[in-house]
Amino acid sequence: MTNKREQGEAQQAWYRDPNEQTKEDGSHVDRDPLTSRPRISALVLCLVAGLACLGLAALVWWAAVWTVPGQTYDDMALTNFRGFLDQSPLVKAYLGLFTAPYVTVVICVVLGLAALAVVLARRRWWLLGQVAIYALVVYGAARVLKRFLPRPVLIHAQASAANSAPSGHTILALAVVLVLLCVVPRVWRAPVALIGFAFDLSVGCSLVQGGWHRPSDVVMGILIPAGLCLIALSATRGTGMDIPGTRMSSASIQIVSTLMLVAGFLGILYACYVIWQVSPGLEIGARWTAYGVHCSAVIMMASALALTLGLVLAMRQITASPLTRMGLVGRPPAPPQND
Repeated sequence: MTNKREQGEAQQAWYRDPNEQTKEDGSHVDRDPLTSRPRISALVLCLVAGLACLGLAALVWWAAVWTVPGQTYDDMALTNFRGFLDQSPLVKAYLGLFTAPYVTVVICVVLGLAALAVVLARRRWWLLGQVAIYALVVYGAARVLKRFLPRPVLIHAQASAANSAPSGHTILALAVVLVLLCVVPRVWRAPVALIGFAFDLSVGCSLVQGGWHRPSDVVMGILIPAGLCLIALSATRGTGMDIPGTRMSSASIQIVSTLMLVAGFLGILYACYVIWQVSPGLEIGARWTAYGVHCSAVIMMASALALTLGLVLAMRQITASPLTRMGLVGRPPAPPQND
């Protein structure tokens, strides 16, 4: 039986061979296609999920901008959010850290440089191209949408009537987290998703607290980069994947992604239920709706973030590590030969 070093060298040789594998008797066998690309079903699923996220972002924009209850909800959440946080002074002080000038941007730059260092150190050249194009598309989308999306005035709002959708800071914060999640090795993907959730939720809530963005702007800023990231994952190939022989299932990814997906889905349903409960009061601007508005806004932002991070985490795993006999346990050892 070959030792581990020899087995690893055989796995590397199999991975680097572009066309075929040669047996000891000189015959050739075709390489398993999953060593160089994910399953077609996984790529299609990434594309469909990405388009669904972008469709949900458009739905959120329509509901919040083109309906009177939507504008009333956003205006109430934005203008009274600081008073809502007065009930939790520690949380308010913590979120205040992210409203300081350039704090969020500096953290995002550090995370972006860390992602670049990781992808270069791992020599994932196709993945480097993926995340570079993804970053350019996200930046362009944020600038174009911010400039050209209309915001009609349907109510007399206390906040500024100027367009603020989507939130550029939220897009930046989530985009760098998603890039880092996609480039790190398998064992780090779940921790990055959890840390990214805490960071991005803090940024989103601080933007509402500072009066810079409405809750719908933050939710759109979550769905847009997540959708574009999933579409980018549908182009995964070759060095954008884990090396065959190192691929295996991950309990941490399965647990974290499942919990995020379930919690995100149920949280969105609950937030929609609370909004439905307070909708009669929104039509007349009743003050009793304020608590429900603020609670549902936080739940909606957290749930949308959990759902998208859980989805990207799961999709990154199935595109990076499709499991086959070769990918799961490496090249089978040669049988012992008789003397």
